[in-house]
Amino acid sequence: MRAQTKATTVLLPQDVIEIAEATLRGMLATPNGVLALVSGAFAGLLGIASAFVKTMIPLRWLAVGTNFGFLMYGLLYPSIPMLFMHGVMLPVNIYRALEMVKLTRRVTKATKRGDLSGLWLKPYMKPRTMKSGEFLFRKGDTADHLYFLAEGEIEMVEIGKPLRPGSMFGEIAFFAPDRRRTLTARCSQDCRVLTIDESTLLQLYYQNPEFGFELVRLVAGRLTADVQRLESRIAAAPNN
Repeated sequence: MRAQTKATTVLLPQDVIEIAEATLRGMLATPNGVLALVSGAFAGLLGIASAFVKTMIPLRWLAVGTNFGFLMYGLLYPSIPMLFMHGVMLPVNIYRALEMVKLTRRVTKATKRGDLSGLWLKPYMKPRTMKSGEFLFRKGDTADHLYFLAEGEIEMVEIGKPLRPGSMFGEIAFFAPDRRRTLTARCSQDCRVLTIDESTLLQLYYQNPEFGFELVRLVAGRLTADVQRLESRIAAAPNN
């Protein structure tokens, strides 16, 4: 049944089938083996189902189920490599799934409130302390961060507009054709600014469609407000 050489033993297809049958009979002979088989089959089905899922949250939960199923298999029908691999991946997938669920809830609440402040982004931003007189960015710089002012005051130099704590800014340049800043941001007081970089923003955008829609809504709301302010100034200006 085996084709042998001096150095190696080659398993033929029939040998593989016989080994698989013997392993299956051995598993079915004990309660732990049956449970291991069921767990492995369950994990395999979830893995197949994940190939048809398009959004990140269901995909993460399917990964959690797959990890759990194979972890149980490794425990009931002892396999150290399987235990190690899925024991490491299970908490990672649970954490990522919960993170995406929390983001979705924040986005949903912001949408219902009509919140254009961007507060729902705060948990994903990093703090940065700046002194009065420092420039956060200058006109013409490439847009690589989005900002939230937590403390202090920032002036948009070209238009003399002050930004108060609670203001999100710098997002419009992300969507500009040339990705360039159209204004200069200078700290008129000591400031504490929260930032999120382009890479993190894009990860959140691709992992959670609701986040992407809310970000677009935020930008559209800011542009609409700017147009309305411009129209009000034009209407209030004295006619020549």
